[in-house]
Amino acid sequence: MRGSLLSLLSLLLTLPALAQQDPFSHFDTNRNGRIEADELPAEARPFLGMVDLDQDGALSREEFDRVAANLQKWVPQEPENHATDFQNIDYVGNGHTRQTLDLYLPDQPAEKALPLLVYIHGGGWMSGTKQEGLGVAEILTATRQYAVASINYRLIQDALWPAQLDDCKAAIRFLRAHADTYGIDPDRIAVMGSSAGGHLATLLGTTSGEKSQEGAIGAFPTTSSKVKAVVDFFGPSNFETFYGEDVDFLEASRSSLAVRLLGTSDEEILRNARRASPTTWISPQDPPVFIAHGTRDTIVPFAQSAELETKLKAAGIEAHLIAIEGAGHGFASPELNRRVKAFLDRHLRGQSQPISTEPIPAR
Repeated sequence: MRGSLLSLLSLLLTLPALAQQDPFSHFDTNRNGRIEADELPAEARPFLGMVDLDQDGALSREEFDRVAANLQKWVPQEPENHATDFQNIDYVGNGHTRQTLDLYLPDQPAEKALPLLVYIHGGGWMSGTKQEGLGVAEILTATRQYAVASINYRLIQDALWPAQLDDCKAAIRFLRAHADTYGIDPDRIAVMGSSAGGHLATLLGTTSGEKSQEGAIGAFPTTSSKVKAVVDFFGPSNFETFYGEDVDFLEASRSSLAVRLLGTSDEEILRNARRASPTTWISPQDPPVFIAHGTRDTIVPFAQSAELETKLKAAGIEAHLIAIEGAGHGFASPELNRRVKAFLDRHLRGQSQPISTEPIPAR
């Protein structure tokens, strides 16, 4: 849900700037050194738990500064190191603004046909845009070794499950069908996403070859939507165990975003909870998966990624789980960036790169 966190960050940083005040002091109206829920704008209060690192119900100065510093690294900036970008490409052909993608190509690419990373934004399936992929595009196109696409998909306001997965698969098929046009290698496509985007990216990996999950969206229904590698940042992996092994999913999730995604009736929700879980579809043919997750995530439990790694490895799939020690639902780390690049280089560029799975401390 990085989109939600960025919205909160914008509120916390830009509103005080208009008043030429220190952001923390602006909101700490009772001057007790803590920003409490009733001191925040109403629209920001629901997200307090995402950035309250010690979960004491308020933000200390240290928490505020740490979260602001980390999240500002994710604020989208226009990539500067690519010569060509294609904006708002309609990958379905029906004019729906949520079924569009942006494609970024590097200046002076190292190869004629570049490997492609497709970024899928987060936002709880109800918010977020392809703009969130700009930071990734900047990093990878600067190497001149990768092309990057960032996609929109229909949100739950537009359509319920499986529309979100159908759109992602349609985008992959479109990009593969137009590989020659854009100078990308159709056999070297990976996907990456965070939170809801991580969930969709992982599903693209585990449903590869599952005809029942392919959908029929777009002009290239017979083109493959398979991907060669998956990068998943703290995405849900199994809705049926999301609240714990011994907890009734339907009862526990009555007001959750997951239920709003999965359907309207109990029967539909229970059926789709299984179908929309990446772990349901794991098979030995799945691509390798790189996972990163904060150990103090209160939105998507760390156990979701641990379960995913365990089940992937049990099926013989290469899987790497990186614990971000002390981090919540969102983080930034240069060391993590290096490991992601090593993973992509291994599977998209054939380089024998060691990939450490040592935990990374939150900054």
